[in-house]
Amino acid sequence: MRIGMAFGDVRGRAPLTEITRQIQEAAGVGAAWVSHGLGWDALTTLAVAGPAAPGIELGTAVVPFPQRHPLVLAAQALTVQAAVGNRLTLGIGAGIGRMVSSMYGLPTDRPARRLREYLEVLRPLLRGEPVDHHGEYYTAAGSIDLPGVEAPPVLIAALGPAMLKVAGELADGTITWMTGPRTLANHVVPSITRASGSRTPRIVAGLAVCLTSAEDAVRPRLAKEFALAKQVPEYRAMFDREGVDGPADVLIVGDEDSVAKQLDRIGDTGVTDLMLAPVGTAEEQDRTTAFLSTVVR
Repeated sequence: MRIGMAFGDVRGRAPLTEITRQIQEAAGVGAAWVSHGLGWDALTTLAVAGPAAPGIELGTAVVPFPQRHPLVLAAQALTVQAAVGNRLTLGIGAGIGRMVSSMYGLPTDRPARRLREYLEVLRPLLRGEPVDHHGEYYTAAGSIDLPGVEAPPVLIAALGPAMLKVAGELADGTITWMTGPRTLANHVVPSITRASGSRTPRIVAGLAVCLTSAEDAVRPRLAKEFALAKQVPEYRAMFDREGVDGPADVLIVGDEDSVAKQLDRIGDTGVTDLMLAPVGTAEEQDRTTAFLSTVVR
């Protein structure tokens, strides 16, 4: 199981220089994933901060696609791919439905059907192939031809059965967030593996982690910081599958020995990657980062 770390909005507000420092200090891990929330643009952040961590994979986790036409996203992703020396993995997702509709006024019905058509346009564009698509949701005619740029792998933020099916059939794998070990083992891994057929999908499990001796104080803080997740239907369904109340119950937290055992448990679910987001105070985050770098080595 490969271990990567998450950066960006998921770890709290920080200037771009601080995100770059964090990625540079974690350069020993397998991958640096940048989240895309209400602040920094994930792809642009990777183009700026990625060179600070040479030799490791750089991924988005994830870029919402509804507000980005496939031609626009393909051009941006391939430009970033060129800037980071073909180390990009493009993670995309439908976004949180309530935010997409309220902030952008865009429809959010039939997300799996929209995703399927989007991928049918995006993947050829990433390979430099021309498209002439006039579908139910998208019209796209053109191509993106950038010399020396490889098509990045594409992972999908997929939690429900329909989205996992599309991810297995048309993408290279999935990225989850705040999904516990029971749900990973019994739902996510078998669902996308079945949909992938003879291919082996990449399954990236994203979880918050905090190395601390004050576990009882950390869980309430996380519950408050991520309280909105309990009201998001997509995440609520995963918490219900796991049999937990909310984000604090799937947090990886404790001392070195406890955190290591929890990481092993996630590894036993069949996921291929961990995307760990250090949370807590600045001191706790630095301690967690140092420990995770040691685990990887």
